[in-house]
Amino acid sequence: MVDVKERKVFSDETVSKTRLRCFELCFVLFLFSVCFSLGAAAQDIPDDAEPPPLKVISKEEREKLFSETKLKDRTKLSLELMDVRLQKAEQLLSEKKYAEMFKELGRFHALVDNGLAFLSRNNTGRGKVLDSFKRLDIGLRAFLPRLELIRRDLPSNFEFYVRTLIKNVREARSNAVDPLFGNTVLPKGRDREN
Repeated sequence: MVDVKERKVFSDETVSKTRLRCFELCFVLFLFSVCFSLGAAAQDIPDDAEPPPLKVISKEEREKLFSETKLKDRTKLSLELMDVRLQKAEQLLSEKKYAEMFKELGRFHALVDNGLAFLSRNNTGRGKVLDSFKRLDIGLRAFLPRLELIRRDLPSNFEFYVRTLIKNVREARSNAVDPLFGNTVLPKGRDREN
């Protein structure tokens, strides 16, 4: 009989400790969310800025991308689709159709993210993937001056997102270059003489 009471006391203590830990976890998550929201507010978003466009890949583009299985060909196709979207955005900018141009830039952004994510998922550290990362970096580098020209000609309410997009493309370039300088470039077990 004494053992049953001791077990009950032990389980009550365990329950109270579990509740305390849950409370602590909730409090930490609350602090994290407050800090995150303050950090997001610190980006100095202008009051008149247009909300960012949806990052969406069209059904046709998605089917083309999924049908291509080779890394090199998939990367080339991805860059070609990005170029088409950017050309459409440039054309719409010259026609002063800013809302449609904005949508094209959102689709361009989605293709950039998709291309980098595909290569990152298939990163084995071998030559073909590294070549594709390099190809993506070179392609993205060519898009940056074109995005800067678009940004320069935009009204101020559209300009904030394009600046953010330029930063994201630069980060994508950086992420594409990182695997080229990892430990997987040199074969393991090979000693370098100094």
